[in-house]
Amino acid sequence: MKIVVCVSLVPDTTTKIKISGTNKTIDETGVSFVINPYDEYAVEEAVRLKEKNGGDVTAISFGNDKYKEAIKKAFQMGADAGVLIKADGEFDSYTVAKNLSDAIKEIKPDIVLFGKQSIDFDGSQIPAMVGELLNMPAVNIVTKLDINGTAAVIEREVEGGKEIIEANLPLIIGTQKGINNPRYPNLKAIMASKSKPITEKAPSYTGNKLEVTEMKLPAAKSKGKILDGGAASVPELVKLLREEAKVV
Repeated sequence: MKIVVCVSLVPDTTTKIKISGTNKTIDETGVSFVINPYDEYAVEEAVRLKEKNGGDVTAISFGNDKYKEAIKKAFQMGADAGVLIKADGEFDSYTVAKNLSDAIKEIKPDIVLFGKQSIDFDGSQIPAMVGELLNMPAVNIVTKLDINGTAAVIEREVEGGKEIIEANLPLIIGTQKGINNPRYPNLKAIMASKSKPITEKAPSYTGNKLEVTEMKLPAAKSKGKILDGGAASVPELVKLLREEAKVV
């Protein structure tokens, strides 16, 4: 089985984000970057498919040199080869999807795995976009995947429940928390990852369809108020909810 997993690098969730002087990007000074957490589920699922069915796993990322760290993490978890589509700058979802789809097209995989979304932009757009560009079925927010030959049974989260979908390979999957428990790389895997190849490619497309005009932090939350007068405080509570919180 030929498997592709797409990985991204994102700011660590513990990092305090600041806006840069241009007001269009974040200030990366002192920011720690990690592999997108949802992508770890995708890598784990890709490696499990390889272990079950044989084949190889190629990790692909789109970005500058630091994005190699996301590929290296995939190596430590069991991916076999990596491709970095090297580009500097800020790019929209379409540009990322277009470059990923062009690289995937050359590999001709049986299955492509993504995390359901990145935790920085939270767009959840790229798996569907790549599916459209490659004319492949794409299913996102997947919590269970069973493959038998070329047939797949997929369980995904929907509002208020779950949905079962049947599809045939080739197929694109966006993984959600719960599909597996990503492994912790051991020392042997970490050492072996150092010799795995990363192929660098030039981007096939760099024209954005969207432009960020401004970024700003949300307004700071005001301090809460405690009313300790029991039932006698109800009129004051209603007044605050109506005049300050504006929820009644």
